[in-house]
Amino acid sequence: MRKHVLSLAAAAAVIALPGFAMAQSGTVAGVAAGAATGAVVGGPVGAVVGGIAGGAIGTAVNPPPPEVRTYVVQEDRPSIAYDGDVVVGATLPQTVEVYPVPRYEKYDYTIVNHQRVIVDPYTRKVVEVIR
Repeated sequence: MRKHVLSLAAAAAVIALPGFAMAQSGTVAGVAAGAATGAVVGGPVGAVVGGIAGGAIGTAVNPPPPEVRTYVVQEDRPSIAYDGDVVVGATLPQTVEVYPVPRYEKYDYTIVNHQRVIVDPYTRKVVEVIR
C-alpha cells in the first residue's frame, strides 16, 4: 500500500508540473507547485497542504502590470522613514501614506526608505519593491 501511495503522489507531481509551467497566474502556479512539492514530500496529504501554501505564496508574488511599475517610477513623492522591513508580503501601518495608481484600483504605491513600493490598497501589504 505504501508503494502505491508514493507512486500516486509521484504521478500527481508529474501531471501538475506541465500545468505549472504553462500557468499565467501566480495563484495557479503557486497552487500547482505547492501541490507537486507537497505530494512528493508528504503524499496525498502533503499535496493538499502544499497546494494551500503554494496558493498563498503565489498570490503574494503575482506581479503588477508593467504600466503600474512605470507610473510608480515616474512619480515624485517624498520618501517616508520606516523602521520595519520593506519586503513583499509585509503590511505597512496606517501611518505610512500611500497613493493611488490611476486606472489601477488594485494598486497603491509609496516611497519608503528611498524605495518605491507597490501596495495592495485593501490590505496594505507590499506587492512589489522596485529596485
